[in-house]
Amino acid sequence: MRSKPFVWLATATLALSAAHAVPSAQRATWLDRPLQNWNKAGGTVPRGPADKSDHDDAAERCKSKPPQTPGARATASAGWVPQLYLDRELIKGDLELVGAVSGLDDMCAPVDYNVFVFVAGIYAGALSPNVMKPGTDASAGVVRFVEDGITVEFARYKPGDSTCCPTSRVAVRYRIDRSGERAIVVPMEVRTTRSY
Repeated sequence: MRSKPFVWLATATLALSAAHAVPSAQRATWLDRPLQNWNKAGGTVPRGPADKSDHDDAAERCKSKPPQTPGARATASAGWVPQLYLDRELIKGDLELVGAVSGLDDMCAPVDYNVFVFVAGIYAGALSPNVMKPGTDASAGVVRFVEDGITVEFARYKPGDSTCCPTSRVAVRYRIDRSGERAIVVPMEVRTTRSY
């Protein structure tokens, strides 16, 4: 049986739709410019706003069982609440992706989130340079492992779009650069995958 926080993206989207909230209009974001890597070799998990009470609250109130992996522990130590991303454990070989939320709202949906990548248990980068909010422009969705890395689908909203239905979706392809002392996540290309 799935516990509440692991369906967080769908729950957050439905909650915002039900409230007739209008997503932020499409604005110039990192997806609109030529890609430049925000991840740095030897970097650390960015500091998050969560503290022990946020972790305890998420676990108790939402029946949350965060992953027990090196990446999840590093994410929690940096002040995030680690979660399975879209109700899935995302591990392939030595590559691990950890959903990281700042906290969970009354419906056990994330307040803010990002997805962090670990290679052999060591931080290699984030999938977005910004903290994301479900149902808003440039929010991440489906993640797939591909031969040389990862692809991630991001929602693109225009004014007037409801939170359920962005005007389009784009996929960002990331390569895992293992040529240095420590692996690093490198965004390679953005392409439109769906336009409605």
